[in-house]
Amino acid sequence: MLIDTHAHLYLEQFKEDISDVINRAKDSNVTKIFLPNIDSGSVEDLHRLCASFPDVCLPLMGLHPCSVKENYKEELQQVEKLLKEREYWGVGETGIDLYWDVSFKEEQIEAFEFQINLAKEHDIPVIIHSRDSLDLTIQIIEDMQDGHLAGVFHCFNGSVNQARKVLDSGFYMGLGGVITFKNAKLDDMINFIPMSSIVLETDAPYLSPVPYRGKRNESAYLAHVVDKISEVKGIDKATIAEVTTQNAKILYRMTD
Repeated sequence: MLIDTHAHLYLEQFKEDISDVINRAKDSNVTKIFLPNIDSGSVEDLHRLCASFPDVCLPLMGLHPCSVKENYKEELQQVEKLLKEREYWGVGETGIDLYWDVSFKEEQIEAFEFQINLAKEHDIPVIIHSRDSLDLTIQIIEDMQDGHLAGVFHCFNGSVNQARKVLDSGFYMGLGGVITFKNAKLDDMINFIPMSSIVLETDAPYLSPVPYRGKRNESAYLAHVVDKISEVKGIDKATIAEVTTQNAKILYRMTD
């Protein structure tokens, strides 16, 4: 059995065939799919999908760094309010993105730290987006780690040294389709990370693994991520599935 710890199946790309997407995931032994929020505009679709497939789809609540704009304080207020009103499995996705736009860097940092504190307050994990900001996000986690903070660096593609710092902070690393790209050159990092610190993800509809690169990603493709980890680490796929599923259950404090 597999758990997709990070996917956005509530987006428009899945509106025409979401039932088929969920069924293909189940057929591929993906039993649970965690869905990080983006911003206030995605909340309704997120809730609707989780209500439609409550046995598979599990919601997370947060403000994506690319949605941190002039109104970010109002957005954060809604995140805070929703976390008090409903049950969510984590805070996210949050973090810092310096790839698309650096004009709101300071606001992104403020929003990230605010959401880290929300995760501590609710005793749930934080899901971190760190595009072109991995050193900065690691530093913030190191500074705010007080023994009561847990979470995952989503779409981790850092160096061995960066992975070591994440391990020292007690965080998991989410591995997805990027590790299958020929030009990614991530084998050394994958070999370095112990299986006890790896969770699987797709980030669907983005970052499809080979052989679907460039096409819409979906949770069923998680098997290709398992194939790559098995190839690099020399560990059988059944063991990878078992260990990463247990890691995801620990990360999200699942009791069954």
